Amino acid sequence: MVRGKYTESKQLPTFRQRRFGAELRRLREAAGMTAAAVAALLDTDRTVISNVEAGRFGISEERLRRLASIYECDDPVLIEALVAMTGGRKSGWWEEYRGKIPPGFLDVSEMEHHAVRLRTVQTCHMPGLFQTEDHARALFELNIPPLARLEIELRVAHRMDRQVVVNGDADTPYEGVIHEAALRMQVGGRKVAKAQLARLLEANDQDNVTLRVIPFAAGGFPMIGESVLYAEATTPQLDTVHMDSPTGAVFVDSPAQLVSFRRRLVKIEKVALDVPDSQDLIRSIEREL
Repeated sequence: MVRGKYTESKQLPTFRQRRFGAELRRLREAAGMTAAAVAALLDTDRTVISNVEAGRFGISEERLRRLASIYECDDPVLIEALVAMTGGRKSGWWEEYRGKIPPGFLDVSEMEHHAVRLRTVQTCHMPGLFQTEDHARALFELNIPPLARLEIELRVAHRMDRQVVVNGDADTPYEGVIHEAALRMQVGGRKVAKAQLARLLEANDQDNVTLRVIPFAAGGFPMIGESVLYAEATTPQLDTVHMDSPTGAVFVDSPAQLVSFRRRLVKIEKVALDVPDSQDLIRSIEREL
């Protein structure tokens, strides 16, 4: 039975908790202080600092501001962004799925929920936020080893619920680049593929969504073969990159890597067709089905 299969994940810190802790650790290290030294200034144990930095413990706004002062952080935008992340674990719609599907799926949902802008590059897959139910189901049915039917349906339901970030009240700005190879892959058969292309065309009519295509004729480009989701926060220091891997979700948040990904995204976006030409190519492929 699938329900309860991932119950061990309930005690683990969420993506946002880990991201908050990682940034506090960077601030401490930039200040040249040890966890023990900071703990002494706060009149607490060093294990408390270690647990906060690992995302296992939450802290109050008052203590966060005190830490920022100790670390001599003079970036008010970063401080206020961190203040918004205080308080530890918070409940979101994705918590309904906790223990039922892999925790990495929920981490992606939480990351998307708090992003102020989303940018993606998809070379082999359709963007998850614009997949149809049938397309998503066909993808999950390709899993090795095969998934139980209940877990497939839970994953499909979760993927559909994720789409609230671009279709709901939030209307988060979304800029996606899709390679022509992904558009031509008939996942689930011709009928499913045709409906999926129609969904992309419909999505591109939304004011907050921009979907562009890299045609085969464009040749090579940075990150060829990769799928990347770049989630922008209220300050660049708190941006995060998500990539899929055979073993699960991978999250990248080191400053140097974030700068590198931003540069690569700019280069990729330069080789993509503009929106009208992208729409024309998608329609052309749709007519061929």
